[in-house]
Amino acid sequence: MPLIPEEPQIHESVPGPRAVPAAGRTAPTPRPVPGPRPAPMRSAPGAPRGPVPAPPRRAAREAAVDAPAATPQIQLIPASPEGALDAADEAVDLLLDSGRAPGEVLVLTTGDPHPWAAHELSFGEASYWAQHDAGDDVFYAAADADRALARPVVVVVVNGGTDAAVARSLPSAMARAGALLIVCGDPQRVNALLAAGV
Repeated sequence: MPLIPEEPQIHESVPGPRAVPAAGRTAPTPRPVPGPRPAPMRSAPGAPRGPVPAPPRRAAREAAVDAPAATPQIQLIPASPEGALDAADEAVDLLLDSGRAPGEVLVLTTGDPHPWAAHELSFGEASYWAQHDAGDDVFYAAADADRALARPVVVVVVNGGTDAAVARSLPSAMARAGALLIVCGDPQRVNALLAAGV
């Protein structure tokens, strides 16, 4: 009876491959197993072993309140007081066509109200402001409407009003604009008021 050589034993402490592939064949690369990632382990001496608890999550709104307010970009669209509403409507159309959600846009008028606002106010202030609070569509209001809340884009229509009223409206509109403030009006008048008050 032929002698069978004793098989070598592989101990866990011995580094290296567990099996040798046959000549001409490569060993398959182990693939990661999908599933949750293990939590990092505590390494401080005396600390209990186990996963490190994740820091508490804060709501995005809380984080936004804590973050310093960034100054919005300002764009000026030249328009006469008579043509400012049309310029604002074109600006809103371009914003929506470029991917802005309707609820991200607030339009403020310094003179006569926008025709949409006048129409909606004919049904009563409660339903008008309910549309504002829903925040799912472009909202039109008077520039001095304190109840109109901040939105990412604010469009100011300088379609009338005294210089003092417009001068008060511009800083208020800038404070409401999260990313972009668009002013539709006479460039000389707007620039003079911006330089004086904003």
